[in-house]
Amino acid sequence: MRHGEVANPDGILYGRLAGYHLSELGRRMADRVAEHLAPRDIVHVGASPLERAQETAEPLAKGQGLDIVTDERLIEAENVFQGKTFGIGDGALRRPANWKHVVNPFKPSWGEPYVEQVIRMMGALNAARDAARGHEAVLVSHQLPIWIVRSYVEKRRLWHDPRKRQCTLASLTTFTYRGDRIVSVGYSEPARDLVPAHLLAGAKPVKGKGKAFGA
Repeated sequence: MRHGEVANPDGILYGRLAGYHLSELGRRMADRVAEHLAPRDIVHVGASPLERAQETAEPLAKGQGLDIVTDERLIEAENVFQGKTFGIGDGALRRPANWKHVVNPFKPSWGEPYVEQVIRMMGALNAARDAARGHEAVLVSHQLPIWIVRSYVEKRRLWHDPRKRQCTLASLTTFTYRGDRIVSVGYSEPARDLVPAHLLAGAKPVKGKGKAFGA
């Protein structure tokens, strides 16, 4: 599960920074998904250590009578632009000193290598599989790591256009195991009606609303 909307009025790429919490709308998203998953056979709830992920996992864990298991492997990807606004005309890319960080989109040169994200996310998935064998687990993470591990499982290239990620706020990307092997991947948006239209998967950018804040 990707976390819900974050309170971020300044449009900062918050990345792994502490102190970024869910907005009121984000809390409603978390509640909605908890209600959607209430009938499921969930025996394990894990989350990234960042506040927005922990707060998203809270209503689900509480409703299922479970404790949240914090897993560092679910954390947001590292990014050298963390703490800054990000854009060509109004953000970090306006300064030539930062251009060296965007020379290689295949790695990517501005942050944690895609391969390293795959390794840690697969580790988290497999640990949840073992903790919930015969049942279900929910892990709360962030857009980029979720999309990268899904791309790996579905045998797509890891480098991509960030605007085309199918991983909307409070969405569910489902990995189904048979034994130790993933046999299918699914995607759903239980809180879709709460997500601002310009942030839905596949939405076209809207002027003034296209900044990347962190996921």
